[in-house]
Amino acid sequence: MNNLQISLSGGRTSGYMLHHILEQNGGLPSNAVVCFQNTGREMPQTLDFVNEISHRWNVPIVWLEYDVSDDNKNTFEIVNHNSASRNGEPFDRLISKYGRLPSARIRFCTGILKIDTGQKYLKSLGWKHWHNAIGIRADELRRATHKVEGRATPIYPLVEAGKTIQDVADFWAAHPFDLNLPIVNGKTIKGNCDFCFLKSEATLAMMAREHPELAQWWIDAEKRTGKRFERRRDMSAFVDFVAKQQDWIFDEQDYFCQADRGECTG
Repeated sequence: MNNLQISLSGGRTSGYMLHHILEQNGGLPSNAVVCFQNTGREMPQTLDFVNEISHRWNVPIVWLEYDVSDDNKNTFEIVNHNSASRNGEPFDRLISKYGRLPSARIRFCTGILKIDTGQKYLKSLGWKHWHNAIGIRADELRRATHKVEGRATPIYPLVEAGKTIQDVADFWAAHPFDLNLPIVNGKTIKGNCDFCFLKSEATLAMMAREHPELAQWWIDAEKRTGKRFERRRDMSAFVDFVAKQQDWIFDEQDYFCQADRGECTG
């Protein structure tokens, strides 16, 4: 069998997928590497969760971050829970190099910070072609694609096993530890990058109300480049607007857009 990349995003589903693979193989297969690509904008609880998975399950996890070499080429850096960036440094390097912001239409942040960074590391090990296990469930088949990314062919262990969001919820509910982020309708709404432009407006409003300090990096990035992550939303104005609202507005189902356009899976 080809070498296997196990993509751990830091969420409950990818963590469950890793446990499923360990259980099915009596431990980590000898040809497998677990990779976690940190953008520097993950919630602190996500970093703690990845670290706890590694220690509790006795499985090595390679922590990677995007970097730029002295000759201005994309590369990677190996970090750990203690040294991992927490203020968006890898994301800043990406924006500085390309001089623009990613958007819902052009998600080069996922492509470079996560997918490409992971692949550069695996190529450094001498890997030529491999399978990439991605944490997508059987109840979200629309997100599964068989498109080969670079040298990696995607596989979906949870789809093949017929596992759904309920299986993930039941597993963590019965487990001795969990990701310390709230769940709404089965989804970890604060997961992945904290103010990711792919989150619904309702979720971003909740984040702005509960964690306004985390929005500053996104505001600064828009001011620095003169561009926006979401063309119809100025982050600074949005955060100011949320701060002025009374609590009832957050309970009004239709006030903020509830649509969700996706999430990172790298």
